[in-house]
Amino acid sequence: MLQPKRVKYRRPHIIRYEGLSKAGNEVSYGEYGLQATSGNWVSDRQIESCRVVLSRYVKKGGKVYIRIFPQMAKTKKPAEVRMGSGKGNPEYWVAVVKKNRVMFEIAGISEADAMEALHQASYKLNVSTRIVKRKPIENKEGK
Repeated sequence: MLQPKRVKYRRPHIIRYEGLSKAGNEVSYGEYGLQATSGNWVSDRQIESCRVVLSRYVKKGGKVYIRIFPQMAKTKKPAEVRMGSGKGNPEYWVAVVKKNRVMFEIAGISEADAMEALHQASYKLNVSTRIVKRKPIENKEGK
């Protein structure tokens, strides 16, 4: 599973996922991308299951880009423990995904295969998504 090598604080405050993503909202590396249309926390297990699905479609011909990383620890108190006595221990790691964030990108395979791969990967996530295509690069010549 993905997790950071080290963090400054073991138990972070909650980072909200409301609002729009201010960066990472366009396809930059691949040809097709999976963009979030709602915000939520995406766990390290969900990211790994998406990676497995995408790599199954890509095989050795293309490339998969993962644009999110689980860097926030989610804590949980044990069952049947009384209130108080501090915050619980870190249980798993999540990535904060806001609306319009491109989470996964894929390149080097046909359009039909890319659409099917990203469609199958979207079933593994707890955010609603859409498939976006890379915008063509505009050639800016002087005057």
